[in-house]
Amino acid sequence: MKHKLEVDSIMLDFGLRQILTNVYLKCETGSISGLLGKNGEGKTCLMNIIYGSLPASSKSVRFDGVSKHKAFKDNELLTYLPQFSFTPPFLSLRRIFADFNLLYTEFENHFPEFIKRENTIIKNLSGGERRLIEVYVIIKYKSQFTMLDEPFSHLMPLQIEKIIEILKTEKMHKGFLITDHLYQNVLAICDDIYLLAEGKINLAKSVDDIKALKYIPFN
Repeated sequence: MKHKLEVDSIMLDFGLRQILTNVYLKCETGSISGLLGKNGEGKTCLMNIIYGSLPASSKSVRFDGVSKHKAFKDNELLTYLPQFSFTPPFLSLRRIFADFNLLYTEFENHFPEFIKRENTIIKNLSGGERRLIEVYVIIKYKSQFTMLDEPFSHLMPLQIEKIIEILKTEKMHKGFLITDHLYQNVLAICDDIYLLAEGKINLAKSVDDIKALKYIPFN
């Protein structure tokens, strides 16, 4: 059975500045939706509105037609990878994987550089290693939908390739909404692409559509 996350009528302003205007998008299980846009267009704000952690002037966020104003309270429904690090620095990898109900051995199979490091404390990892752990556990957690804000940042090219393969596998039973400044990876993996420009959202059906909307990497 497919599940649908649908948002519409999203309005956000900071003082006199209109950030988002009547934004609509949808994400379904079995697919990956991409969200592109120049810096400052409101991609992270939109994700936080969907998550329920940022109030908006107007919004409708629905899961299978049922409104959810604070989706962050139900991590079986929606999980979110923010741009900033969220793992407590004093916890071990073993504890992190236990909290997310994931097998560390499966992670080792994907990333052998972490073999026999499950007792490592988060604060003793490099920034890239910590980000990899966070990206992996959020992707693998058993929620219906997952939003990823800059999942490829600070990762090495080989790690990005492996994360993309994991995403392709996981999308078989969940839905993803992804934004990243490494837009080539977003374009390569996504089934649908939404582009934020001047506060409005556009569904891009081809690279030509993205060029026409003057998304900065194509300038």
